[in-house]
Amino acid sequence: MNHAQWKLARERKATEGYAEPPEVEATRTEIRMAFDLGQAVYDRRTELGISQTELARRARMTQPQVSKLELGGTVPTLPLLARLAGALDASLNIALDGDTSSVAFIPHAA
Repeated sequence: MNHAQWKLARERKATEGYAEPPEVEATRTEIRMAFDLGQAVYDRRTELGISQTELARRARMTQPQVSKLELGGTVPTLPLLARLAGALDASLNIALDGDTSSVAFIPHAA
């Protein structure tokens, strides 16, 4: 799609109440969920004051894997999520309700 086509599509979307195809909407939802998880990992890691390398060591990952996860570039397995929660000394709470979701690491009591 060239710039003129993109601009026309954007204007049409804004003025005609254009709805994206379901597969595009689903992809956007998946991307948002992966980003939300990555942000929660980043927030908790920085709250603990540890590096990506240290988190990787604790969770039996590599630093590039942690980086990719924090950037929302991967969807981890349940066993990896459990290792991350342990490595971050927290419980992982994920709430899914249709297209909305929330992800939070709840620190363990000291």
